[in-house]
Amino acid sequence: MSIIIPAIVLAYLIGSFSTAILVSKLLRLPDPRTTGSGNPGATNVLRAGGKKAAIITLIGDVGKGWLPVFLVLQLGVPGWAVGLVGLAAFLGHLYPVFYGFRGGKGVATALGVILAISPLAGLLSVVTWLLVAAISRYSSLAALVASALAPVYLVFLDTDPWIITAVAAMAVLLFIRHDGNIRRLMRGTESRIGQKSAPQPAGEGVDTPGTTPRDDRGNRE
Repeated sequence: MSIIIPAIVLAYLIGSFSTAILVSKLLRLPDPRTTGSGNPGATNVLRAGGKKAAIITLIGDVGKGWLPVFLVLQLGVPGWAVGLVGLAAFLGHLYPVFYGFRGGKGVATALGVILAISPLAGLLSVVTWLLVAAISRYSSLAALVASALAPVYLVFLDTDPWIITAVAAMAVLLFIRHDGNIRRLMRGTESRIGQKSAPQPAGEGVDTPGTTPRDDRGNRE
């Protein structure tokens, strides 16, 4: 028990480091919070900085979800503790203490958590994303489907129920963070892979100059 609380706190702090912002600063790219969709994630970095920056961002975001969970698994902590550590890293990305608790959507970080828990479940989630993205050309839809199926994969892989519960909680939070994307998917205005962000309808997600674009519920997209 003495190691679990520090591990949870450390996982949250690791998750709070924004790979997208750090990579953009190092490569002298626009701040991802103030360009494109306004989301500090790999997809938005791809729009502003190209494939190299996006790949580095993706690896970093996956890594900060994977590392804390992998480490506590090596310590042999119970399943509920593993689940809390993974959830803490994920929440760090969504609500980072270093950036005013305003972070990204957490898709890559959630994948890192799942990969640490079960590489097979992580692989199945990646395949799911690729299939949905290839068919629909919607990155957001692919992320939503993959996140919804991740807990199901873990059930069939006989994973600890507490860990499944934590991953299911992450899936719910991912849907909440993608609220604006879901609305645009329903309206048919969501940007497809390879397209620039679609303009927002008047009065929805409109920001004054110098502010970060937000979705219908005020979250970064």
